Amino acid sequence: MSISFGVSRSSSTTEALGVVVASDGAVPSELGLNRKQLFARGFEAKVGQTLVLHGLRGSRTIVAVGIGDPRRFGPTEARNTAAALARAVSKSSSVSTGLADAGTGNRAQIAQAVVEGFRLSTHRYTDLKNDKSSGSKIESVVLTVSAKSAAAVRNGIARGATVADAVCMARDLANMPPAYLTARMMADRAVAVAEATGLGVSVYDRDQLANMGCGGIIGVNQGSTEPPRMVKLVYTPKSGAKTIKGRKGHVVLVGKGVMYDSGGISLKPSDPSHAVMKMDMSGAAAVLATMSTLASLNCRVQVTAYLMCTDNMPSGSALKLGDVLTMRNGKTVEIHNTDAEGRLILADGLSLATEAKPHAIIDIATLTGACIVALGEKVAGVMGNNDGLVEQLRRASSRVDEPIWPLPLVKDYRRLLDSTVADMRNIGGPYGGSITAGLFLSEFVGDTPWAHLDIAGPMKVDGDDGWMQKGATAFGTRLLIDTVCNFGAF
Repeated sequence: MSISFGVSRSSSTTEALGVVVASDGAVPSELGLNRKQLFARGFEAKVGQTLVLHGLRGSRTIVAVGIGDPRRFGPTEARNTAAALARAVSKSSSVSTGLADAGTGNRAQIAQAVVEGFRLSTHRYTDLKNDKSSGSKIESVVLTVSAKSAAAVRNGIARGATVADAVCMARDLANMPPAYLTARMMADRAVAVAEATGLGVSVYDRDQLANMGCGGIIGVNQGSTEPPRMVKLVYTPKSGAKTIKGRKGHVVLVGKGVMYDSGGISLKPSDPSHAVMKMDMSGAAAVLATMSTLASLNCRVQVTAYLMCTDNMPSGSALKLGDVLTMRNGKTVEIHNTDAEGRLILADGLSLATEAKPHAIIDIATLTGACIVALGEKVAGVMGNNDGLVEQLRRASSRVDEPIWPLPLVKDYRRLLDSTVADMRNIGGPYGGSITAGLFLSEFVGDTPWAHLDIAGPMKVDGDDGWMQKGATAFGTRLLIDTVCNFGAF
């Protein structure tokens, strides 16, 4: 269920009221309590802290909402606080709050974050449930603001709704059972998104991919009864295109779309990891969701996207250890592990991306367990061949609260990919697996500025966590949106 948002000077008509309380200064009179009384109830006005107060205004639910120090209340704090308020008033159909006018920061950015906090903390994947309720009854949110802030807050609401819708789309795609989202079905959804948002779209089947020399995705798909698909999406600004280094700005996104990853012949252990391998297409989902927003957000650079979609399955026709594949750029790859398949399909996408001579290429993938070992489940790895591009991603990461951390492309580790029968092999040694995966990918971008996002760790959460619901997180969607919409020279 989607939530509608509005702006008002008054909060008198909603079932619930979220009253903003800073860690210092006067306590709003709506609460009917002073700071000492609130403290006695355990409420210290810390960021995201809530206290439900019953019986103060008849049947209306009143919630004290902490924002901490207003000078430090930015979009990240606003998003988390809005999510906390949404959970506190989940049984109410309407709520009003002054969160969008809290703190001293940019009002549009704060309002966007508040919308994201409400939407993302209440959205659940319910397509296959008879009970379609999300667990939250919230239908409308009124953001109470001053006349001075109203226009900026309305702009923030519009942007927040667009971004939140995209994140919810990516989450739903990653949460879908593999039988309900094959490569062909993913392509069909991408076409529908393109038609709805004015994107150019082309879909390539197995024969076309073979004729294009995309040996990586063809090889990975050999064991599956479901054929592969590559989807190319193109967004072109209608006006105001940004010029970068003498030509119109152009970024290419490449998303890993392994619709189900059994590991192939190198079968994954029979453990809980199998249940989430439907999420191995989270990179492609994030890219598709990003593309869906660009027209609405008036992105000023051209963005091309490649969704590389296939299963990775074992069978009599599956890719075998020792097989050699010829990739789109002509390089040959010896297979030492069929569960290192993501880099094979990305390699073809990166080769195609390089041929377009863009200003930058960014790929995103649930690529390596090694990255989870290194950075845990809340932080994605980033590596690339251009420090300026990586820095743009890091700044975007900070703005949207999707943390990433740079890993080095250690040149000496390249020898770990040496093969006696081909140009390279698809895995290195037992250590530094995320780095050797990045080195593998770097072989397919040449000198084009490129960055790789390994989102294997934060692709999911095992329980509700702030503005994230249990299941797929759509990590990287907001990061990519912010990066391309703010893309500039480096």
